[in-house]
Amino acid sequence: MAGRLLTYMPKNTWIHRLSGVSKMLFFLLWSITGMLTYDTRILLLMLVISLVIFRVSKTEWKQVGTVFMFILLFLCLNLFAVWLFSPNQGTEIYGTKTVLIKITGNHNITAEQLFYEFNIMLKYFTVTPVVLMFIVTTNPSEFAASLNRLGISYNVGYAIAIALRYIPDVQSDFTKIRHAQEARGIEMSDKASIPSRIKNMSAIIFPLLFSSLDRIDVVSNAMELRGFGKNKKRTWYMGKRLEKNDYITIGFALIFMIAALAITFADGSRFWNPFG
Repeated sequence: MAGRLLTYMPKNTWIHRLSGVSKMLFFLLWSITGMLTYDTRILLLMLVISLVIFRVSKTEWKQVGTVFMFILLFLCLNLFAVWLFSPNQGTEIYGTKTVLIKITGNHNITAEQLFYEFNIMLKYFTVTPVVLMFIVTTNPSEFAASLNRLGISYNVGYAIAIALRYIPDVQSDFTKIRHAQEARGIEMSDKASIPSRIKNMSAIIFPLLFSSLDRIDVVSNAMELRGFGKNKKRTWYMGKRLEKNDYITIGFALIFMIAALAITFADGSRFWNPFG
């Protein structure tokens, strides 16, 4: 089971019973709102709602813990890069400069820069639980059928469904390659330093890429031999119509986005400024 944890897990929850289309629309509207706003109050509210949704879906930490740690590592590197290349971005945005720690030249730690990067961190944390929840609560076959019901080509639906199905397989390949590297004496556990672990992890990328390309070739050949895409329409074994809870979910996401963006741009800027 190791390496195949980030995959659809059927459970009897309100979120699992939603259509894959309504969950996708919620995710898209939620992500658009998170990308456009820099209002800390809205981002904090979105974070709380995201965590509640994650909790209601009964998603276990062991399913998403590894992926979440990679996202957290990427976030830390991203925030450091923002400070390294734009140390005064927060000062330019908020119009004030409150130096907390003097380091050298322009690379000082200011309250404005910390607040700006805090908002960037919130953006990641508001979207990540929703993304992980979407993956582990959505049946790929049902999702493809639901997309086709909305008029989207079944070729597109199948492409998305296959991508969702192969996430756990790619994760499994990653685990196998990591174990093979560790067997050769390459340390990737907590015993190694973070820079060393990052360097050693990068050695996994190319073998993982090549194995994924091989899998793509096998699947495409199998689908071609079965005449996939010959007809304009097809029947579906699994499909789910939008029900009351689906419309409620989509309506909530749409209303929330409109209200959040209206509050965000009420003063003509998408940055909420507690310093001015």
